[in-house]
Amino acid sequence: MNRIQTKLQENKKLLSIYFTAGYPDINDTVSIIEDLEKNGVDMIEIGLPFSDPLADGPTIQASSTEALKNGMTTEVLFKQLKDIRKTVNIPLIIMGYFNPMFQYGVEAFCKKCKEIGIDGLIIPDLPVDVYHEEYQAIFKKYGLTNIFLITPQTEDKRIRYIDSISDGFIYMVSSASTTGAQSGFGDEQTAYFERIANMNLKNPQIIGFGISNNETFTQATKYSKGAIIGSAFVKHVTNKGTKTINEFVKSILN
Repeated sequence: MNRIQTKLQENKKLLSIYFTAGYPDINDTVSIIEDLEKNGVDMIEIGLPFSDPLADGPTIQASSTEALKNGMTTEVLFKQLKDIRKTVNIPLIIMGYFNPMFQYGVEAFCKKCKEIGIDGLIIPDLPVDVYHEEYQAIFKKYGLTNIFLITPQTEDKRIRYIDSISDGFIYMVSSASTTGAQSGFGDEQTAYFERIANMNLKNPQIIGFGISNNETFTQATKYSKGAIIGSAFVKHVTNKGTKTINEFVKSILN
C-alpha cells in the first residue's frame, strides 16, 4: 500500500493542493511542498510545466509559461526533489502531460519517481486504454498510482472501466471546462456529484476544477472523499507570495 492508499483510508475529508513546479521562482518548489504539509494539506500535486497545457485555465497556463522561462525542466524537478522524503511524509503526485514523460522515457521517468518518493501521476492526455495496454505494467513495477480524470460527460461504462484498472482515487472534474475558480456549484454539477456517488465505485473520488474557498470545498466534499485546489492557490502565491501559505490553507479548512 503506497502513501496515497494509506491517506485515503483516513477518516477525514482530504485537501489536495496543486502548484506549478518552479513558480513563482525556480527554487520555490521544495519550500512550497514543505509549507503545505506543515499547514495541514493532505496531498500535493506538483505540476510539471508544459508549453501546451490543454486542460489548464489561464492562471495555471500563465504559471507554466513563467516556470518554463525560469528554467524548470523534468531534470531540474527531479534534482530539486531528490531529498524531499527527508522532510515530507504526505503523498506527492506529479501532474503533467505525456509528452515530457515520453521524451524522458516512460520507464526511466517512473524509475526516477520511485527513487525520489513520488507516489502517483496524473496525466490528463494519456488515454486510459493506452495506459492499460502499454504502460500499466511499468507503473506497477515502480509502485506508482496512475490517477484518471472523469467529467460530467464520461459515460458510466467508461467510468466503471477506469474504476476497474485504478488503485488510488478517481479525479472527478467538476465541469467540462478548463481549470479555474468559481463561486459555487449549480444543480447540474450537484446532480453529477450525486450520480457518481451512487455508482458505489471501488475507488474513492476527489473533486477538482472550480474549488477555491471554504464554501466550494465543503460542497465538493459532501459528495466525495476530498477536493483539489489549483488555480486559487496559484493565484494566491502570485498575488501574495509564498510566505502566506498558512493563510490560504486556513481559509479553506476553517
